Amino acid sequence: MTSLTFYGGVNEIGGNKILLEDKDTKVFLDFGKGFGRRNKFFEEYLNPRTANGIVDFLTMGLLPDISGAYRDDLLVLAGRKPEEPDIDAVLLTHAHADHADYISFLHEDIPIYMGDTCHLILKALEERSSRTLEKEVLSFRTRPYNRKDPPIERTVNTFRTGDKFKVGSLEVEPIHVDHSVPGAYGFIIYTSEGPIAYTGDIRLHGTNAQMTCDFIEKAKEVKPIALICEGTRIHKNEKKESEEIVYNDSNKIVSGSDRLVFADFNFKDVDRMRTFYNIAKENGRKFVVKLNDAYFLKYLSQDPKLNVPKLDDEDIVIYLPKKGSGTYSESDYKGAEKQFIDNQNVWTAEEISKKKSKVLCAMGFYSFTSLIDIKPRPGAIYIHSASEPYTEEQEISEDRVENWLSHFKMNKYQCHCSGHAQGRDLLETVSEISPKTLYPVHTEHPDLYNKVSKNMILVEEGKKYDL
Repeated sequence: MTSLTFYGGVNEIGGNKILLEDKDTKVFLDFGKGFGRRNKFFEEYLNPRTANGIVDFLTMGLLPDISGAYRDDLLVLAGRKPEEPDIDAVLLTHAHADHADYISFLHEDIPIYMGDTCHLILKALEERSSRTLEKEVLSFRTRPYNRKDPPIERTVNTFRTGDKFKVGSLEVEPIHVDHSVPGAYGFIIYTSEGPIAYTGDIRLHGTNAQMTCDFIEKAKEVKPIALICEGTRIHKNEKKESEEIVYNDSNKIVSGSDRLVFADFNFKDVDRMRTFYNIAKENGRKFVVKLNDAYFLKYLSQDPKLNVPKLDDEDIVIYLPKKGSGTYSESDYKGAEKQFIDNQNVWTAEEISKKKSKVLCAMGFYSFTSLIDIKPRPGAIYIHSASEPYTEEQEISEDRVENWLSHFKMNKYQCHCSGHAQGRDLLETVSEISPKTLYPVHTEHPDLYNKVSKNMILVEEGKKYDL
């Protein structure tokens, strides 16, 4: 008997937690944070209580209340008895929080399978971030913990396209897909009832669209009994978009300016990072990265296929923010940060201010206080190269963005292409694969797939579907 149970990604964007059972094997396809449901109850100064173990997360529906899944220390804090792990593995599609972060809660004896590059990204995130209960994907400290105790490392198995591996009764074939973060994969999973295809997050308008085509071709070839397909933008058919358009539009803006340039984008989006790095080089500017984004260069430059510049690249500058004493004393910087601060290419805001027309700063809203020290001249450029806000909290931040830009008389431009496929591409994907049954996830509009699928299941959270 083979079945699917959807514990997240149901009528929401992200939060994917899909349990696949085959004979006596159980694996989760992703185990991510659901931002929408979390924001329904919590915000910056109202968070689930770490001291309460896993109770707040279970009670408020942020995690499914299932047995044999969670860490012993969190169950004990919750007044529950430890349980033997009953999950054989997690298959992680990529490193975005809405697919990866809640692995943090899972028992350490449950192995995690992920792409090599995904592993590098998670290493960078772990090294640069303060340790919190919701961001302990690769390792964790037991609660309550002694800071002197070493973290417990999870078992991580990595792969690349072309690899196959077995988990119990399942054979898994990961195939690369194009998304706004490198190291993203879809899966073809061979079960006792037939193949299941899971897209993860995909797009067909990106720099590496052929990778998604590779997945579609393989899924079509195996004739899946079930296709689990994302549908983030199933309702969107916007104007033509591509990374090339982002490059050309942004380059035109930068080449026509002798002012400071701020580019606001997600640094994990390596395509976008390379776009602005190349624009900086072409226009004789240094590419300025934030201190906490230097970790991504440190790790991702280790992957020769990504073509990511190294930290000592002659066109890279690391921005050193004021902290603590405000005097740039070494004692102001903590832990892993110290590995960067003595580099030859580290600049303060005051040093950037002296060369405003010779820098392109990969620094967004959360670095706006640096503008006070950089003192940009009127007409400085702010390029917003990420999705527009879609929650109330982000809209409030957007108001603040406008206030800062108005104060410093900066000009704003929007240049972006999404990490998710448009509606027409998604419909064509499903039509081409032609699965026996379609299970839409990661979407608020699953019903729109009925245009191309005669046998579509509008999934309900927590309901088991036998295949």
